[in-house]
Amino acid sequence: MDKLVRNFYRLLMLLSGISMLAAFAAVTLGVFAREVIHLNIDGLDAYAGYAIAAALFFALPGTLQNGDHIRVTLVLDRLPERLRSAFEWFCLSAALVLTLYIAWYAVRSVWISYITHDISPAADASPLWIPQISMAMGCIGFALSFAHALILRFQGVAFIAASESARSE
Repeated sequence: MDKLVRNFYRLLMLLSGISMLAAFAAVTLGVFAREVIHLNIDGLDAYAGYAIAAALFFALPGTLQNGDHIRVTLVLDRLPERLRSAFEWFCLSAALVLTLYIAWYAVRSVWISYITHDISPAADASPLWIPQISMAMGCIGFALSFAHALILRFQGVAFIAASESARSE
C-alpha cells in the first residue's frame, strides 16, 4: 500500500511539472502572438492561470513528503521528547481533519460546477469543472499524504523528510 500511495504522489508531481510547462507555453504563446503577429488570443491568460493553479495543487502531497513545505521546527526542536511527540500527533491529526474538509469542499465544488453548467467568466468560457478537477485531485492527495504520515508516525517511521537546512531555519 505504501508503494501505491507514493506512486500516486509521483504521478501528481509529474502532472504538476506538465502543468508548469503548459503555463509556460500559454504565456509564451500569448506574448509571441501579441508582440510578433499582433494577435490577441482570447482566453489564453485564463488557461495559463488554470495551469498554474493545477501545478500548485498537484504538488501539495509530494512537497509535503519531501519536507519542502515551510515548516517551523524552532518550537519542535526545543520541546522535550514526550511533549514533542504529542505536539506532532496533534498537528498531524489537525492537518488531516483540515485537509479532509478542504478535499471534500473541492470535490463538492467540482460537482456543483458540473451539474450547474458553470462556465468561466473569462473570454475562454470553459466549463469550470474541468480546471477544478486538478484542485480536487491535489486536495485529495494532500489529505491522503497526511493520513499516510499519521499511519507511518504510528509505526514509528518518519514520513516527512527534513533537510539540514530546514532544521536550521
